Amino acid sequence: MRTVGLSLGLALLCLLRVGAEDLGAAELDMSKIAGKWHITAMATDNESYLQKKDQLKMAMTSIEVLGNGDLNVSFAIPTPGQCMRLVSIYKPTGVLGQYYSSDRGYKTAQVVDTDGTTYAVVFATRVKDGKTVHALRLYTKTREVSPRLAVLFRKLARQRSFTNDRIIMLPAQGERCPHAWGC
Repeated sequence: MRTVGLSLGLALLCLLRVGAEDLGAAELDMSKIAGKWHITAMATDNESYLQKKDQLKMAMTSIEVLGNGDLNVSFAIPTPGQCMRLVSIYKPTGVLGQYYSSDRGYKTAQVVDTDGTTYAVVFATRVKDGKTVHALRLYTKTREVSPRLAVLFRKLARQRSFTNDRIIMLPAQGERCPHAWGC
């Protein structure tokens, strides 16, 4: 589950700087991206996640933009019997909208679609012990995912070669992480 948390965080890091060449829009206002997000869906080729996909729940992330452009990202990830909390710092790669972290493996994340305020779809890659895994994640400001947004996420996942059995709409976490923002 620690891998899940780190990967989820990387994906969200990209939200703070979205380049015009990537999304066809001007750079996002950081104040709109910073704050609390729900990770409401994911598609992955990580077999350990796929084996547990029926147990996965919606995670929460909080993003703070630091003065130097780095991102301080806090995660609250529900796991069986507990709420795992992680904090990571992500740094810009030099590519607009892309961030990396080298703690516990090398990770990159890139926004592939967003409206800048209510949702973002992020593609993340993680290399650990010589193995590369990929994930596409849907971040939303609310726990609810509209039918239109669910269709968009599934379409983007299939465009990245994720099959339907690798696409997971995450249920709400309930009270598993009731004090998530104390992390």
